[in-house]
Amino acid sequence: MNILRLILSVSVMRSLNDQNVVIRYRGFLLLQQPNKTWLVRPERSPMLLLPFRTTTCSLSEVKKILAKKLSQKVDMSQAA
Repeated sequence: MNILRLILSVSVMRSLNDQNVVIRYRGFLLLQQPNKTWLVRPERSPMLLLPFRTTTCSLSEVKKILAKKLSQKVDMSQAA
């Protein structure tokens, strides 16, 4: 069941010229930049996490970075 939900939550869109990759993942847009870095931003408001950029890395690394930031956000909200 979790695998099916993961598959459904990830969708890949490419522009007509196949240069820009946009991936929807866990409520965020992962936008690959021309220099192979990633811009990660929330899909909609309210923003649980501010947009951020990564260094040059793979898609799986971007997902790990996002998961880590989200877990830190949850930890911070529980501490308050």
